[in-house]
Amino acid sequence: MDFSVSYSEEQESFRDEVRAWLEANVPVEVRFPLDHGEPRELYEKRRVLGRQLGAKGWLFPTAPTQYGGGGLDLDAALVLAEEMARFDLSLPPYYDSGGALGSVAIRVWGTEEQRAALLPPIYRGDQRTWQLLTEPNAGSDLASASTSAVRDGDDYVVTGTKVYIGSDHGADALWTIVRTGPADARHKNLSWLMIDADTPGVTMEPMRLIGDADKMAIYFDGARVPADRLVGGENRGWEVASTHLDLEHGLRSDTLVGARLSRVWDALLRSLDDCDERTADLLADAYIRKETVRLLGLRNFWLVKSNQERTYEGSQAYLIEKQTGQWLATQLLDIMGPDALFEDGSRDSALVSGHQAGSLLAMHGGGTAEIQKLVMARRIGIGTRNVEQAGRTTE
Repeated sequence: MDFSVSYSEEQESFRDEVRAWLEANVPVEVRFPLDHGEPRELYEKRRVLGRQLGAKGWLFPTAPTQYGGGGLDLDAALVLAEEMARFDLSLPPYYDSGGALGSVAIRVWGTEEQRAALLPPIYRGDQRTWQLLTEPNAGSDLASASTSAVRDGDDYVVTGTKVYIGSDHGADALWTIVRTGPADARHKNLSWLMIDADTPGVTMEPMRLIGDADKMAIYFDGARVPADRLVGGENRGWEVASTHLDLEHGLRSDTLVGARLSRVWDALLRSLDDCDERTADLLADAYIRKETVRLLGLRNFWLVKSNQERTYEGSQAYLIEKQTGQWLATQLLDIMGPDALFEDGSRDSALVSGHQAGSLLAMHGGGTAEIQKLVMARRIGIGTRNVEQAGRTTE
């Protein structure tokens, strides 16, 4: 079965340019990073790389040039994503969910003044932004968010708690969903704020989680945020969330769906000394499944970047990626035995063993499997009279 994708001469020529630049500018020590426990000095080198990419217009390649993006086409963006993936790096080359997802929502729902103020630091690589959605009592049911933002003159006063946030080494800004209306006005009481991370009244504490995930609990204790940092209009946050969540549910373009599975697959192959007939059958099945996810990811990348009509495709790919990750975790045990559970100090063993816990964690992050099924059903029209439309991803 042929899973290959063909490329134009222009794409291949641009690939040569990109590959040469990355080879010359990506420090060897930041290539193939582990998911957790990265030293601060390596993180800082990746931030430097982000600013270098931003200066070339490659950090957010398809974002408008007027805001600091590259203004490049779909072909160039795909090549850049694939070439970064050769080093297990995304665009940006650091965790920047609030920037990658929030910046699109700002372009769609923000005012021109907000775009001009908020987007350039993200697109140049000067700002790392975390998304703040989940709370102790609001995760998959995002409409239950209760962190409050009360208008007081020219500011909003923010109080509440967000959990399972970010990564390690801090952030510069926090793209945050808050409640600005009455508690009982469900779906009509939410708003989005871009909050400077060093705002007085904002504190962060690390959380100890399964798989050693680097996540934070963030507390707001009367933090004052300028009112012009509210994007999309007061109490219209659910509309803005339709854009943000569509991107998070399998349509994000900072990293390709299936990239993580491909890394684990490559680590598995490098870890095998021999291969009997039964193992060969398991490997063939694993290869077909991970390639299916990869191709769905490529399709979704194309759908978003070329502004194609969408329905359930994002959640479909995201769900299959989650399920395939759990399935692969079981197959790794069958193929490698106890070696799949323990690190021996090598990067490959860390990837394989980390996948065991990570596959469980991945079933919940970014919307559970059940949420993806619900989104698909609503987009198809199952169990509802009104078919739910996909979120807007263009102005």
